[in-house]
Amino acid sequence: MARSDRPIDVLLWGATGFTGRLVADYISRHHADLRVALGGRSASKLEALKAELAQVEPRCSSWAVRVGDAHDVAALDRIVPEAKAIASTAGPFLSYGRELVAACARHGTDYCDITGEVPFVREVIDLHDARARETGARMVSFCGMDSIPSDLGVYALQKAATERGGEPCAFATFVMVRATGGISGGTVASMLVLMEQAAADPRVREMLDDPYALAPRGGVGAHDAEGAVYDAELGKWTAPFLMGIVNSRVVHRSNALLGFPYGRAFRYEERVAMGSGARGWLRARAMSGGFAVAPGALALKPVRSLAKRFAPAPGEGPSKEKRERGGFTIRITGRDGAGQVRATCTITGERDPGYGETAKMLGESVVCLASGEGSPDGGALTPATAMGDPLLARLRARKMSFDVELA
Repeated sequence: MARSDRPIDVLLWGATGFTGRLVADYISRHHADLRVALGGRSASKLEALKAELAQVEPRCSSWAVRVGDAHDVAALDRIVPEAKAIASTAGPFLSYGRELVAACARHGTDYCDITGEVPFVREVIDLHDARARETGARMVSFCGMDSIPSDLGVYALQKAATERGGEPCAFATFVMVRATGGISGGTVASMLVLMEQAAADPRVREMLDDPYALAPRGGVGAHDAEGAVYDAELGKWTAPFLMGIVNSRVVHRSNALLGFPYGRAFRYEERVAMGSGARGWLRARAMSGGFAVAPGALALKPVRSLAKRFAPAPGEGPSKEKRERGGFTIRITGRDGAGQVRATCTITGERDPGYGETAKMLGESVVCLASGEGSPDGGALTPATAMGDPLLARLRARKMSFDVELA
């Protein structure tokens, strides 16, 4: 079916899950005029969600419902060609995402998700990039907190440094200055699946150790953050940021796909602020030690079982009040080869980063794709390479800032 003839603009897959409901609510409040479909396994749950949304926004009563199982290829081959773009929140993606991305690649349907699972995306690249290029499907993972702030933040930083400063920054450091909110059972489940894969497969362990694991052509010199480091600009001690082992891979893939505008030797790392003075130093040292041993500990089945016992179950997450009280501030500092600061990008979100702001990021991503904005090229892309400036403009209009200042 030609893209212009497709009856659905946006299909939200996994709509009745914890994050899926938040994305559905976001789209109902900001994009209810689009032709939207709610997708998942249970017709009754999907219809109940539609009715709930329609009580607040009557236009949602016209939304469609599409029922299918994540492993049912025939059902997906019926559903996927109807949509211009699909947003998926149905994770863990290594368990539930494979057939959906394959169907999108076959049928030329744009796709985005909120995965942070590097092995899943490596598989998408290896198995479906070539076919997606042929059909024009833009396959864009990492469209939530992992990894839009990192990917678009570096993109905005380097664009300003090059256009206004003459050359890109040689090195950039992301620091999570502030983050408040909660964690959902789905996030825990995805992390535990990833650790299980790493324990069983040495290739997965290599990906988690390789900053260029997703890059089509490797750069040189990059490494992940290690140890406690004092940030003089912030006046705080910092430790490695857990999701840096995901976000950095996305940033380096963007650089490679764009033709290395950041430079082949561009280095990037992510950290989290732990406080100032002796207390901040102790916390940074403790966090750094925990960061070093956590993957090995979670590779042990008894430790994973204990984590499952005390973590939220899939479908559970922080309350509405906690999400709305949340927020985040990130600072990405770009330096030249001598270590001098050249530019900073400050990124802020007004709600819980993992859910309130992630719903915004995924919602605007799928609308951006459905509207035909961004790159016209298909393939396994990143937020920066698929949508870049249009997505930045959409997020800024929804009160998520990406403010760049040159030194």
